[in-house]
Amino acid sequence: MLTHSISLYFSAVFIWGSTFFAIKFQLGGVNPELSIAYRFALAALILFAWCLFRGLPLRFSPQQHLWMALQGLLLFCLNYLVIYWATSELTSGLIAVIFSTIVLMNIANSALFFRKPVSPLMVTGALLGLVGIALIFSPELTNLQSNTASLTGVGLTLLGTFIASLGNIISAHNQQQKLPVIQTNAFGMTYGALILAMTAILQSVPFNYDDSLGYSVSLFYLALFGSVLAFGSYLTLLGRIGPEKAAYAMVLFPLVALGISTLFEGYQWTMSSASGVALVLAGNILIIMPKSYLLHLVKRDASNR
Repeated sequence: MLTHSISLYFSAVFIWGSTFFAIKFQLGGVNPELSIAYRFALAALILFAWCLFRGLPLRFSPQQHLWMALQGLLLFCLNYLVIYWATSELTSGLIAVIFSTIVLMNIANSALFFRKPVSPLMVTGALLGLVGIALIFSPELTNLQSNTASLTGVGLTLLGTFIASLGNIISAHNQQQKLPVIQTNAFGMTYGALILAMTAILQSVPFNYDDSLGYSVSLFYLALFGSVLAFGSYLTLLGRIGPEKAAYAMVLFPLVALGISTLFEGYQWTMSSASGVALVLAGNILIIMPKSYLLHLVKRDASNR
């Protein structure tokens, strides 16, 4: 069980970390609402095809569909739309910094909605990760100017992050109600895509498509890997270990994006960014490693002295 959970965890981290680079090929020719709608519509088709192939049940009650629609609204629609709006005001690095606060939001929301006790180690690990991410992107934080556009971008990113956290809580609730992850994601992504398409229609956005190779390949990658596989891994993990622990993937995946940026975009490492990576890894260990094992390490170190 622990090995499987770790594989789910790092699958989500590495796939989502790579989607930052893939999203760059989605920007420009197609309205964000439509690009996100295309992504989740394609992802839903893949999931429904898999359900039919495996003979998975697809009949649910109206009440269950309402919960799946709510998950789709929060997790596969609104949060992405708000974050896309924020990208016009802030750099992607700063957005990643702010979005990593989902760790603390999930801890708070889990305590609020599920009455889960807050572990000091969990909070310490989350705070270490947030400080680490801030160090990595410290140049962007330093250059943040107190103007209306920047503050609007910060507000939008915090709003999108909070919506995503609520989506995590709804997903955890759905799994507690024995709703299967694959079918719930399939219907949730369908509802999310439909809401986005309706938003585009209400805004009189032209339904166009960028037929370039980069757009099509990145769309397929974002749909299959970034949506089907990553969300499947993450939400399964969320149901097993809780939203407050699973959300730490949201702190770690910007590091993967940073590594890809180093390889393909010429990112230059500094002492500050290296220190930030060390803090994130330390926080990661505190959160995902069993408490009993950590106590064993502490006792062993004390006895050796």
